[in-house]
Amino acid sequence: MKIKYNYQFFSKFITFEGIDGSGKSTHIKYVIELLKKFNINVIFTREPGGTPLGEVLRNLLLNKLMHPETETLLMFAARREHISRVIKPALKKGICVISDRFTDSSFAYQGGGRRILRNKIKILEKWVHPNIKPDLTLLFDLPLEVAKNRLNIIKSLDKFESKKNDFFHSVRMEYLRLAKKFPMRFRIINSNESIINIENQLQKFLLYFLRENNIQ
Repeated sequence: MKIKYNYQFFSKFITFEGIDGSGKSTHIKYVIELLKKFNINVIFTREPGGTPLGEVLRNLLLNKLMHPETETLLMFAARREHISRVIKPALKKGICVISDRFTDSSFAYQGGGRRILRNKIKILEKWVHPNIKPDLTLLFDLPLEVAKNRLNIIKSLDKFESKKNDFFHSVRMEYLRLAKKFPMRFRIINSNESIINIENQLQKFLLYFLRENNIQ
């Protein structure tokens, strides 16, 4: 990899999405290290969570049963805190933000999986962050049976991870719908590949993204 310039001011927002078991979390470190090779300042965060209050809400959201609309509202409450305390300040300083999930997850899990009306989620999206959108979304996609086999290795599953196949099918279909609707933002990663092949996919997409933003 040929690196010609240092870009310390790179105010971009990159999100990782995918169904549970897709392997996205495994590859976040690789992406961060790749960006750092260009001397890009990077921070990592996650949803739900990312702030002290967000982490409290995360524990509730992942482990407590609740009405789907309550779940959706709490997701956006955590997101509002996350944006104001982490994402927005970092972007203003020229720091690249890497987030494990963002609002696409709400459309996929609460919309696709929980059957919350899409228009309700859009209203919350416009209210909570009308001017904050990911610049790049890496969607890790794979067959449901592969994802479930990976989850079966985990001893303790949260309430989402323990859902049945029809739930994850709906979540996956919503993700693919979003990727089709926003092709300029989404890049689909075939995560049913070896680690080295997935890293090659990520490198290809990221280098193209960097060139689009005048980093060579």
